[in-house]
Amino acid sequence: MGVVHRDLKPENLLLASKSKGAAVKLADFGLAIEVEGDQQAWFGFAGTPGYLSPEVLRKDPYGKAVDLWACGVILYILLVGYPPFWDEDQHRLYQQIKAGAYDFPSPEWDTVTPEAKDLINKMLTINPAKRITASEALKHPWISHRSTVASCMHRQETVECLKKFNARRKLKGAILTTMLATRNFTGPKSVPNKKGDGVKKRKSSSSVQLMESSESSNTTIEDEDTRVKKQEIIRATEQLIEAISNGDFESYTKMCDPSVTAFEPEALGNLVEGLDFHRFYFENLWSKNSKPVHTTILNPHIHLVGDEAACIAYIRITQYIDTNGMPRTAQSEESRIWHRRDGKWQIVHFHRSGAPSAIAK
Repeated sequence: MGVVHRDLKPENLLLASKSKGAAVKLADFGLAIEVEGDQQAWFGFAGTPGYLSPEVLRKDPYGKAVDLWACGVILYILLVGYPPFWDEDQHRLYQQIKAGAYDFPSPEWDTVTPEAKDLINKMLTINPAKRITASEALKHPWISHRSTVASCMHRQETVECLKKFNARRKLKGAILTTMLATRNFTGPKSVPNKKGDGVKKRKSSSSVQLMESSESSNTTIEDEDTRVKKQEIIRATEQLIEAISNGDFESYTKMCDPSVTAFEPEALGNLVEGLDFHRFYFENLWSKNSKPVHTTILNPHIHLVGDEAACIAYIRITQYIDTNGMPRTAQSEESRIWHRRDGKWQIVHFHRSGAPSAIAK
């Protein structure tokens, strides 16, 4: 049995201590898989963009060789302080990787030994069947005879480039986190008034915002199908909360199973079934609220249960204006179970803790 890490990168290489000669440890096995010998199969699209191998990008069967490719990228970075493949446009970056389009430009590479370049070339071989293996790499002259082959010169320029590379990486992570934290998801601008088609529509005064933790903004890629399904669940949850905030019972019923069950504060600890219990609040509270409501979904966690079901858990922060015209904030912890029927996601059960509806206060 062997292990394929699938997300090797400098950030996952840690020193056991700050002392000289400290052991290097490998971290973050969240995407790791176990394989039998040299088994190859399509295990899903996983990794970090700049370190993905050509076979993963082509969605070919793959195995241990993907880690050797990533090691080649890491070695390249450690020697000169910048990556072999780089483009702000992810599509162009992937094209570079699939073509193996990298070089050893001057002046940084002029002082790097031919043996080091040879090892990188063998690690960054497009065909995984011809790529150097881990055991072969350990026998490569640059490693096995490093005392006589590897250069012992202090590469100060590389150190400076590494600092810049790390700073860019952290900046990019901060930008991604900020983008995620400020994405606003606003629903329909208006909701039909139930009194008649000719009556002026009430303008929506609610919005839903998604805020994810810095951990979830990691650029590690998961299986594309999984990512798409999780985004579907997030969008469906946003639309559901938007319908609640707008008092739009018609839209709400379309997103709920007729026999939906729920535990919520308003039911005083009892399990309620069906939509009649919720209808009362729509008709007597939410549909009559004309004051602005802003909802923030904090750190959503999604578990996919097969292809047709999913569970989402999150913290919901609701900002609203009370009866005295004062701004208030309420928090609830929610989990919702979605089931897909005829291509549409519907809620079959939800659990909400915290105080009764904030707007009712």
